[in-house]
Formats: sequence, structure tokens, C-alpha cells
Amino acid sequence: MNYDEAVAWLYASQLHGIKLGLENVRRLAGALEIRLSGSGMPKFIHVAGTNGKGSVCAMVDSCCRAAGLRSGLFTSPHLLTFRERIRIDGEMIGEAEVAAGLTRIRELIAGWEQPATFFEIVTALALEWFQREGVEVVALETGLGGRLDATNIVTPAACAFTSIDLDHQESLGASLTEIAREKAGIIKPGVAVVSIPQSKEVHTAIAEIAGKQGVAIEFLTEPLREFEIGIIGSHQQWNAALACRAMALAGLPVSKDALTAGLRDLSWPGRFHQIHPRFIIDGAHNPAAAHRLASTWREVYGDKRATLILGILRDKDVRGICEALLPIAGRILAVPVSNPRSATSQEICKAIGQIAPRQECIAVRDLGAAIRIAESMERRALITGSLFLAGEAIAHFESRTPPERSAQ
Repeated sequence: MNYDEAVAWLYASQLHGIKLGLENVRRLAGALEIRLSGSGMPKFIHVAGTNGKGSVCAMVDSCCRAAGLRSGLFTSPHLLTFRERIRIDGEMIGEAEVAAGLTRIRELIAGWEQPATFFEIVTALALEWFQREGVEVVALETGLGGRLDATNIVTPAACAFTSIDLDHQESLGASLTEIAREKAGIIKPGVAVVSIPQSKEVHTAIAEIAGKQGVAIEFLTEPLREFEIGIIGSHQQWNAALACRAMALAGLPVSKDALTAGLRDLSWPGRFHQIHPRFIIDGAHNPAAAHRLASTWREVYGDKRATLILGILRDKDVRGICEALLPIAGRILAVPVSNPRSATSQEICKAIGQIAPRQECIAVRDLGAAIRIAESMERRALITGSLFLAGEAIAHFESRTPPERSAQ
């Protein structure tokens, strides 16, 4: 297969849905001869949580590269191209490597009674490439949950937990306690664990799992204020503290100068991303992230309101996201996301009307039309509600090819 054929086959694997469990990915790792223990393994920093996982992984990767370490980065979802998910030393995996790797995997799994899922295939592709290229450290973001997530086949040098909130309840459980227990499933005996401060229920749940594994979990008490951070928002100081502590617990040789350079030079698009003097893009896609986004907006712009361009997936908490963002909204332009799971612009306006009947909300046919409307207004515009919408917006402003489609 060439690259286009390979990613088309990969995206077609999404028809198998999301299947939590480790049997398939372990079988695939064995077929690819991926070493999961022993000498010569990279040091993995395994990051779980609801929001901020990608930012923490990007921080770890940036600081390790600044320290001269050969660093792998595994994150999801992508904004524009599938290749963003898998990087070494800041460079995306090449099209030829994706094509060759996926061709091999397709041949290996042909005829499996239980088909491999999209994320199992992607995880195996990344781990095999990291091994072949001899990386020294990998910042590894979980996909969904932790305990049964495909990334949980590795034994990391350290585990890190970002903020844990309600999201993906259909897969992880209805309560914070249930969700936290699933995410805490990445904790393993003998592996150092660190977390940012959590709610009482989450703190108790992950501490309980750590205790069962014979591990003492460390909860941070202070954000990292002494360094300039390349992405905006006071909550990023907590993420930076988490990334730095995880690197230290993993025994990585990252100096203060490397931390300074890595955090300062960090680039992580789609997170309070000022792509134009009057347009900000943020991928907040659950109520907790939306509340954090509203706080960051106030930190930067005070009481000024935003023209809100809002697109949300139907299977997310549409009402909760809208409630969190209403306090910073002037006019709202609701748009569909280019994703089969998208809520319609009318559905978003209906949710807004139920919460705040006097709030102006206009149903717009697509993102491009909403941007043109916002350009005619005086206020700054905030494009948010979905990472998929964030990718569309980046492609629009940078006049790039629309994002490669993926539901995961």
C-alpha cells in the first residue's frame, strides 16, 4: 500500500469500534517482535487523565529533546494529519514508514477472528517504529482510560496523572470514582507515580489503586511558576510541574537549562492557539476543559467577551460545554464539525436557548461561513468545542489541505 491507501485502510478499521482490552495489542506486539521489557527499552513516561495529557506529553518531549535525548512522542487525536500522532525528535513519522508499517500489520492480522481496532493498530505501529529507531525516551499518552487502553502493555519508568474529570462515561463509568479507577489502571508495581491535585473522589480512587500495587503516589502541591511556558494559561503551570516531576522520577538527565529551553520553545497547536490577531483556537471538548478555557480567556482578556464559534460532537456533554462557555460569550455562531458524530448547529443553538433564552445564537452552515461572519465583528473570536473543529480551523487559516478524517 502507498500512504493514502494505508491510512484509508486504517480509518476503515474504525468500523470495528473501540474495544478496550489488551489481548489483541499484545498479540500484535508479539507478531511485530516489539520488546515490552528487558534491556534496550526506551524509558516510557505514561500519561493518563481527562484533560492536559497531550500538553504534558509535549512538554516531556520538548524538554528531553532540549537535553539531547532521542525522544519519541505518541499522542491522539491528530489535528491535520495522522502522522502528527507519532514523532521522533519533533519530526512526524514519514509517509513511507506509515505505508510500510501498516502494510505489514495488515498482512499480520489478516484472518484474525477478533479484528484489531484503529487504536490497537496505531499503538503497535508507534511502538515498533520507536524500537526500530532506537529512541531513549517516549512520552506516551493513553487513548481512552488506562487499565484496558492499548498503551498499557508497556512498563513505564514513571506514570503521570493530569486532571481527571467526567468524559467518556459510556466506556469508563458514570462516576468520577469509576473513571479514576480505570485511568489508575496504568499504575504498576515498582513504577513511580505522580499526579496533579485531584478532587477528593479521584484522589481517593487513584491512591487506593496505587496502594494495591505497593506504590506510594505523589500529589503535587505547587504549580511550576519559575519557567516561561510556550502555551497559554495558568493551568499549564500545573502541567509543567507534572511533566518535570515525571521526568525526574523516571531518572532522565534533563538539566534546568534543558527545562527552561524545552518549556519556553514548546509548540502545541489547538490549545489557546492565537492563529490570527483576532482568532483563538482551542480544542476544549468537555465541561471541565471548557471551564478551564473560560478561565484562561479571562486571564488574557479580562471582561471582554468573545464571538464564540462553537462546534461539538453529539456524544459529548453539549449542555455542559455550553454552560461553561456562556459567561465569556458575546454572540455565538454554532457550526457543525466535519465528523459523522457532530451535533448540528441547530442542536447547539437549541441547547444554548434552553440554558440562556436571551443569548443570541446563530446556526451557521459551516466553519468557513462562521469565520467570515466573525471577521465582520469587532470582538475577538474563539473557535472551540472539539479538537476536530480545531484542526479544521488551523487548516482554514493556514490554507492547508483539510484534516485527514478520523473519528478517534
